[in-house]
Amino acid sequence: MLFNSLDFAIFLPLVFALYWFVFGRSRKAQNSILLIASYVFYGWWDWRFLGLILFSTVVDYLVGIGLGREENLSHRKLILLVSVLVNLGFLGYFKYFNFFLGNFVRAFSLFGQELSISSLDIVLPVGISFYTFQTLSYSIDVYRKKINPTQDFLTYAAYVSFFPQLVAGPIERASRLIPQFNRERVFGYSKSVDGLKQILWGLFTKIVIADNCSIIVNRIFNPSESYSGSTLIVGGIFFAFQIYGDFSGYSNIAIGVAKLFGFDLMKNFAFPYFSRDIAEFWRRWHISLTSWFRDYLYVPLGGSREGIWKTIQNTFIIFLVSGFWHGANWTFILWGLINALFFIPLLVLGRNRNNLGVVAEGRILPSLKELIGMGLTFSLIVMGWIFFRAENLSHLTLILKQIFSPSLFAVPYFFGRLNAFYTLVGVVFFILIEWFGRESEFAIQTLGSKWKTSYRWLFYYGLIYVILIFTGSGQKFIYFQF
Repeated sequence: MLFNSLDFAIFLPLVFALYWFVFGRSRKAQNSILLIASYVFYGWWDWRFLGLILFSTVVDYLVGIGLGREENLSHRKLILLVSVLVNLGFLGYFKYFNFFLGNFVRAFSLFGQELSISSLDIVLPVGISFYTFQTLSYSIDVYRKKINPTQDFLTYAAYVSFFPQLVAGPIERASRLIPQFNRERVFGYSKSVDGLKQILWGLFTKIVIADNCSIIVNRIFNPSESYSGSTLIVGGIFFAFQIYGDFSGYSNIAIGVAKLFGFDLMKNFAFPYFSRDIAEFWRRWHISLTSWFRDYLYVPLGGSREGIWKTIQNTFIIFLVSGFWHGANWTFILWGLINALFFIPLLVLGRNRNNLGVVAEGRILPSLKELIGMGLTFSLIVMGWIFFRAENLSHLTLILKQIFSPSLFAVPYFFGRLNAFYTLVGVVFFILIEWFGRESEFAIQTLGSKWKTSYRWLFYYGLIYVILIFTGSGQKFIYFQF
């Protein structure tokens, strides 16, 4: 079920009414409603994969119980290994089996040995990368004795399948989300209003910004050989706003929906395109995933505790794994590699934590230094997104040949100039609103708080009107494929 669909527009109010007004006096009943609703939400896509998420839930629940009862270190490691093998085994089969098989066959062909092995017709379950990491982090945290295992299966199952963030995050930690299922929840008007505003902004960034940018991006990158390097750069810029609008839009809707039910999900994006260097960008982009890799991979590898060369090695590993997490394609791995190359100089020079605060905090305009930093950083980000957007290595090679050619200095070509103009106006509006709201949790959280009520409502109705104009395509969220 898509957030930007009529199905969800009917589903959400129905679940909301049952949750607060029918079963609102019982925490257990509320959790039951959320669990049922979450399975309906996920099964709406393909009911056959409900068994997969249920099996993963049961395994990690039992692993947690086992770890809570066992003190012998070797036994605890074996119990944790069950969780690791099951979770990564499912992820590896559904997401990476054909990738490894294809590369295995190609490796043999280089030595003149042709293998007649065909790939399998495997359907990638929506959200498997997200809920797999969520359940795995629970088992690891119980193993590390950072949290106590939950004894309530209903609570744990609701935590794993919580529908607002089930298929595309944020990837929540059990230590943060499970206690929210265990506490009594009462309806909060101000929190719900805040949630509705966040949903509104999420829908705007997805439907108006991301979906319109995708029209231009798809047209430019699909027949890439026919476009100049300058046009491909323009396509990369529009893709930067497509993927940000799409994914941050999903995260804002997810967090806003969770607020309607009395939950607080972690912030997943912190206005990353206003970053002054690449290190700051990665602190602000897909925060739940980058922090997951930091806590469960980077730190266990030694982090930055064992000298600069070990730190560089661990950083490369994190970026390469992050790229591979996004999909079974060499372009994603190269995207991770190029971002590591952008990041390493800051790390070596000790400048990777120079920009920890909000850019131009307390000021309307940035300084010249900040403006230059944002411009250079965004340029590097766009270059990375071109690697990410390429269909495969041959497509990427074709794109790079065009970019690093004299055609880079040609006048960019725009098909459908009127549509491109409207999209550009939307992107500029989006940037301005994000800039003025950059010190808040999301762009329009406090925007207009000092306006007259009529002006504030006019702004909200204006957003709704524009959303309705562009509603209809029902395009899937990009990160559903990851």
